Amino acid sequence: METTKTIYQLHEDHKTWINKLAFYKDEILIMKNRIHEIAKRNTSKEVLAFVEHYQNQLIVQKEQIDILNHEINTHEDSIEAKANKKAVVSGQKKFFDHSAQREKIEKFENNFNDLRKDLIHFLSKWM
Repeated sequence: METTKTIYQLHEDHKTWINKLAFYKDEILIMKNRIHEIAKRNTSKEVLAFVEHYQNQLIVQKEQIDILNHEINTHEDSIEAKANKKAVVSGQKKFFDHSAQREKIEKFENNFNDLRKDLIHFLSKWM
């Protein structure tokens, strides 16, 4: 059975997720800079293959951040539209929890953290 939350609780989730995604976007920039440093220092085919791999992974992660941000904003707009249609006090109106979005965010965070660990291991080996 799916749980329900108030519009304020859902909005708070959205704000939290947007802030987390902004943090991860900043992390991507830092990681890109570190990868660039490795590429400048090491020109072996082995290292450059890893550099390309991690650059591609960061592109994928940034795309996922953009998709998640779009989904969150769309959901926020949807909830707001539903709340505006109701004559009931929207603060007391219950909405279904956005468990699918919550799962997507958690999956993204797990994948991102795994990538970060792998990248740190790679960086420590070649810096």
